[in-house]
Amino acid sequence: MEAILGYLFIFMARCTDVSMATIRTIMVVRGKKLQAAMIGFVEIIIYILAINKVLSGMDNMLNVFFYASGFATGNYVGVLIEEKMAIGTLIAQIITKKDIDKFSSYLREKGFGVTVTEGHGKEGRISILNVVLNRKDIRNFEVCVDKYDKDAFITIMDARNIKGGYFKKRQGLGIKKK
Repeated sequence: MEAILGYLFIFMARCTDVSMATIRTIMVVRGKKLQAAMIGFVEIIIYILAINKVLSGMDNMLNVFFYASGFATGNYVGVLIEEKMAIGTLIAQIITKKDIDKFSSYLREKGFGVTVTEGHGKEGRISILNVVLNRKDIRNFEVCVDKYDKDAFITIMDARNIKGGYFKKRQGLGIKKK
């Protein structure tokens, strides 16, 4: 029973610390220094406890197996957690052949801020709709675009920081001032 609990500890500790590493990395990329540092502090304590257990029993290959299994599972779980958290902001660019005024109005009705710019493509003049949105809104955004123009060309990029504009005003709508 003690051996099984040891394997379970190694697996769970490694799964937890690798999941935390995934979230910490995203916090670093997003510029959230304090959160990244706090996660890193806990993460490394768990890592040291897990590696100590494995190294103190290197003659037992099951320790290594459960360590590796925890690492692999932790990567998977970390990505799932990050997807659920949906931290961050995205910039989407839409190139369409549909009526640009109606398309931008449609997206605005759905709650998205839209800026339209003009460009030139292979087939001549084009319009580009620029939309800034929260990552948690990506599915809704994609559904809206597909409903209006399933042939639209869309690029989506991460935005590290945003400041001002319609997007910032929209975020403030849910905040009640005292």
